[in-house]
Amino acid sequence: MAEPRPSPYMPALAGGIAAGVLSSVPLLSCFCCLWIIGGAVLSANLYAKNSPVSLTPGDGAIVGIFSGIAAAVTASFVNLAFQPANREIARRFADQLSQMFPNVSPEWDAALRGSTQGVSLAMFLFGVFMQAVVFAILGALGGVIGASLFGRKTTPPVQSGPAAPGIGT
Repeated sequence: MAEPRPSPYMPALAGGIAAGVLSSVPLLSCFCCLWIIGGAVLSANLYAKNSPVSLTPGDGAIVGIFSGIAAAVTASFVNLAFQPANREIARRFADQLSQMFPNVSPEWDAALRGSTQGVSLAMFLFGVFMQAVVFAILGALGGVIGASLFGRKTTPPVQSGPAAPGIGT
């Protein structure tokens, strides 16, 4: 009978939170995709340590998908902490563009200035959903990589008894 597998949720949550925080911190966020894949590899490693049997690529993909979803939710909420600074940067950018191109149409100027305003709840939830889809795909990739790197369990050598008389002599 096959041994029961541990739950993939705690390893996925650990890797997802780490990846979500790293992918939303300014200056580190330029490596966003790498952080998500790395977080899923970490999740697969943690899952493999808790599993009594070898992981399949499917197991790695599942823990990676959960890790990607956790990273998307974490990154969305961490981004809220940086939103005032991001709005200020966007406002300064819009001011600089207005000075460089004084003949910009009012529609473009309004669009640039509108991007410096807050985001509605519906847009926030839509962003979380879209980020979760992309991060889940990247997480599945990282989970498969992690399962191939860390998922194999070595089996102890089979102890054989003494050879039967007359066989192999």
